[in-house]
Amino acid sequence: MPATTRDRTDIAQPRLGPLGWARWAWRQLTSMRTALLLLLLLAVAAIPGSVFPQRDIDPVKVRTYLDQHKSLGPWMDRASLFDVYASPWFAAVYLLLFISLVGCVVPRLGILWRELRAQPPRAPRRLDRFPEHRQVDLGDVDPAHALTTARELLRERRYRVRAGGRETGDGASAARGTATDEDGGRAAYGLLTDGVSGERGYLREAGNLLFHLALLVVIVAVAVGHLLGWRVDAIVPEGETFANTTSQHDTFSKGPWVDEESLPPFTVRIDKVTVEFETQLKGKQFGQPRSFAADTTTRAEPGAPEKPQRLEVNHPLSFGQSSVYLLGNGYAPVIVVKDAQGRQVYDQATVFRPQDNNYTSTGAVKVSALPEGKQLGFLGMFAPTISDAGLRAMPQSDFPAPAAPGLLLEMWEGTLFPDGRPQSVYTLETSAMKQPKTASGLPVRLALRPGETQQLPGGRGSVTFEGYKRFAGLSVRHDPGKPVALAGAALVLVGLIMSLLIRRRRAFVRVTDREGRRLLEVAGLSKSEDPRLGDAVDDLTAELCSRLGLAAPARPLEETVR
Repeated sequence: MPATTRDRTDIAQPRLGPLGWARWAWRQLTSMRTALLLLLLLAVAAIPGSVFPQRDIDPVKVRTYLDQHKSLGPWMDRASLFDVYASPWFAAVYLLLFISLVGCVVPRLGILWRELRAQPPRAPRRLDRFPEHRQVDLGDVDPAHALTTARELLRERRYRVRAGGRETGDGASAARGTATDEDGGRAAYGLLTDGVSGERGYLREAGNLLFHLALLVVIVAVAVGHLLGWRVDAIVPEGETFANTTSQHDTFSKGPWVDEESLPPFTVRIDKVTVEFETQLKGKQFGQPRSFAADTTTRAEPGAPEKPQRLEVNHPLSFGQSSVYLLGNGYAPVIVVKDAQGRQVYDQATVFRPQDNNYTSTGAVKVSALPEGKQLGFLGMFAPTISDAGLRAMPQSDFPAPAAPGLLLEMWEGTLFPDGRPQSVYTLETSAMKQPKTASGLPVRLALRPGETQQLPGGRGSVTFEGYKRFAGLSVRHDPGKPVALAGAALVLVGLIMSLLIRRRRAFVRVTDREGRRLLEVAGLSKSEDPRLGDAVDDLTAELCSRLGLAAPARPLEETVR
């Protein structure tokens, strides 16, 4: 057979213009699949913000990371991995997710509104084709009475019921008494009257929309909190005052629209920090903190009266929309350093950070009042309870309460801040410093108890450990979007519960004549997976039979394949 070829040059292929491509892109963006993909992408994009140090939280750690990774660090910085939540790519994903959700929800609001205004569909002719179908011999019961009873029962069960009158497609043919196609179909299937139909479960779709709308509210609230919120962390020893000014912030993280001059000017003085540790139980529970709190004196603004308040964990202090939380506690050894002439060049409570559950703490003492090249620095370890032998070795606290406190200092000399670079107050930059040696060639180490003073080698002066103070770790947070986000999260939960528990069901009742029998037929249909639909149809049939004085049919033991 000779081969034939088909000329495809005459086939008119559809072409999408700019408007067509824009519509296609909009449909793709506003599909639920794209929204879920963007939500997953947003979660993945937030991972670098938890893995790598962020510049707005700890710029010192970012600089240290860049110094340690000379090759990879600059490329990571160009990719905004140290400013993840302020990066353009994170904002793009965030905005696309918002637009996608809006495009998903708004059209569905119109669909739900039209469904709420429309009547339920008419009862189909062949109810026996439904997955859940029951039929009962009606006997001598009047069909009109049976359908009226069915209509009342559906209304009692909160179904929206469609009127049961006959509907003809052409009013003129009905006036002339001519038969319509529907009349022929009714006669063919033995339908005596129009059936009764009802529908319930519209709140399922409302719950689904509420879930998505609430998710939009949460997204907007988080964005508002990012733009207008700020957070401050500070460590305040006993007897000292925290003022909400940038000069007293250990760390300050603020949104792009926050004006530093508009921060609320409150003050918090830490009068006393009280900590209780477990002493009765043994094993791992021994020495565990049971409670810690701080007695404070606060002032809402300059000139306002002072107010004593108690600050506890999960019980913050409130200043308008700003809250002050108690996050931690520890020890701040009071250290005094004098130079060779006996002048006091350092005198303050120096915060040491706890390293274990027994509050073995490390810190740094920086005596910057001396000339460059002769400045002194001390790396220190503080133990609230330690023996003499342990203090002269490597200090390791035996108990978190201050039963026998000890301080070990390791001395350095040189320039504390080379090139003026910022550094952590808890560490010592030793690149421009040297460690003095003893006569035996060992590094200079000073083991001190409270009240003890030791002379520095080479006539450099003296160091006195006068005692210790407790400190309170404060976190001040201002998030104007938090109440809105909380309300949105609650509505998300409500919408999710509604969409999972409420079932969208339709119920149909008809009276038919088949093979000389007058039958009452009941059927049900669900718009989604509904394992309890059969129980609902059985219950509806049994109640209807009870009101009509009929015997309810036995529930089928297994599904019949139709």
